[in-house]
Amino acid sequence: MNRKLLIAAALLAAFAAQPASAQVLINMDQITCQDFLNAPPERQILIASWVGGYYSGSKNLNMFQSIYAKRNTDVIFKYCAEHKKEGFLASFMKEAH
Repeated sequence: MNRKLLIAAALLAAFAAQPASAQVLINMDQITCQDFLNAPPERQILIASWVGGYYSGSKNLNMFQSIYAKRNTDVIFKYCAEHKKEGFLASFMKEAH
């Protein structure tokens, strides 16, 4: 048998045997400020980035300005610390500039 074919088959078998990673679905309307604050830092970054894009899209903004992203992240952390039971998405939309 062709050596390249054997190697390709072995690699295919090895990768096919790997368990698939689970996809995480997050319903943004159900996240509270407390959920956001309790999330691991990498999840907080993901959530804040998604919501920042959602906010920009709702305002028809097509440019990313890191100064506003940083400012809005700081604002939402402070707001959520004081309003833990409120919905995160609604809070961001209300407090972001």
